[in-house]
Amino acid sequence: MNKNRIYQYTGFALFLLSFAACKPLEIQQRAENRTVPEQYGGAHGDSLNTGKIKWNSYFNDPHLQGLIGLALSNNQELHIMLQEIEMAKNEVSAKKGEYLPSVGVKVGAGVDKVSRYTNIGAMEKNTEIEPGREMPEPLFDFGVGVQAKWETDIWGKLHNATKAQLQRYFASVEGKNFMVTHLISEIADAYYELLALDNELLVINENVKIQNDALTVVNDLKKNARSNKLAVKRFEAQILKTQGMQYDIKQQITETENRINYLVGRFPQPVERDHEAFDKLVPQTVYTGIPADLLENRPDIKQAEYELAASKLDIKSAKARFYPSLDIAAGVGLQAFDPTYLIKPESFLTSLVGELTAPLINKRAIKTAYYNASARQVQAVYHYEQTILGAYIEVANQLSKIKNLENGLAIKSKEVDALKESIDISNDLFKYARADYMEVLLTQRDALESKFELVEKKASQLKASVAIYRSLGGGWDRQ
Repeated sequence: MNKNRIYQYTGFALFLLSFAACKPLEIQQRAENRTVPEQYGGAHGDSLNTGKIKWNSYFNDPHLQGLIGLALSNNQELHIMLQEIEMAKNEVSAKKGEYLPSVGVKVGAGVDKVSRYTNIGAMEKNTEIEPGREMPEPLFDFGVGVQAKWETDIWGKLHNATKAQLQRYFASVEGKNFMVTHLISEIADAYYELLALDNELLVINENVKIQNDALTVVNDLKKNARSNKLAVKRFEAQILKTQGMQYDIKQQITETENRINYLVGRFPQPVERDHEAFDKLVPQTVYTGIPADLLENRPDIKQAEYELAASKLDIKSAKARFYPSLDIAAGVGLQAFDPTYLIKPESFLTSLVGELTAPLINKRAIKTAYYNASARQVQAVYHYEQTILGAYIEVANQLSKIKNLENGLAIKSKEVDALKESIDISNDLFKYARADYMEVLLTQRDALESKFELVEKKASQLKASVAIYRSLGGGWDRQ
């Protein structure tokens, strides 16, 4: 067998080996489940959807609208997120540049002194550049030129990586939208809590007045020997306890105001509001649409969807690493040992090189990257499905909460009315010694607690209207 045949067989064997080595692993990807129930529990869906209403139409309190608008302009956390989006956008540009040819200008100089007793040294000694002019020693080298390099990306490795980064950019935009919905809901929650605290302070002031009137009565009865000092002191202690509650409420008001100030990006200052507006506030009527609307309205679901799309492209990019890559390099320029020769046509040089490289052995890093990309795709599927499930349950819970709070608020209002009347009755009975002073104190305490509970339920009802708006995907700008 001659050498040529041996070389042919060896080359053919290497070709088959490299072809087998390029065959990628096949991993079954998990498909996401996008199905959702047709309705929310017993609620019937319709075409109307509160989540599509703009925030300045859903929240009609002008003071609250002003705070939300200020937060969308000044909130530091939101501005940090906007910079994250800008960085993601820059990453897309960087990825695009990876599969475009790179071109650079090269300027260089060097010097070389070889041994006389080498093949190069011997040839240079017997070489004349021009008749009568030997090769200079040492030998300088000057050059200037343009070089280009391009990975052809015939399998789409770089292209898919760029598309994956683009999907992550879209995901970052949806992440910002999700932050906006939460920022709006946080401000609305804090604002309604602030109005509730104002109302609680009014309740305490009213109760202090009622208790002072009762103290006046018990003092008069004591003067007429129809009561005793113990009753007087118990009424005084009750007043002091109620007055002490005022400072707790005032501290909570300060902290709530500053929480709002932090969200709108300003230093502590009073928050403008209508202190008497609490009782007049009525939650908006909620239209849920159908559960499938969540897939388009909820920014967190859309964010998870883009992350899932990026993970699928990552698998394609990782898979392409198993195949041969073709790199093309080209150059053009001038090179000579003497700068004065650079202007001569003989100094002109060009180069064109193509390299086909395929992984042959020790592909552990490529396999690991492929396995990890596949695992992240499965992880992204579960995260996407989990986000959809969480969104549906969140809406279902808020719908139930709104209904139960509405019923509970009606009952609590009747309880407060009954206890208000019972205060007058107990005071009248106490005047005529037909009721013990403890009954008066207990009635006043129960009335105060019930009023507080009524305010808290009303605040919870308003906050539930905020929560359902957020849960349906409301608040972010769809333009």
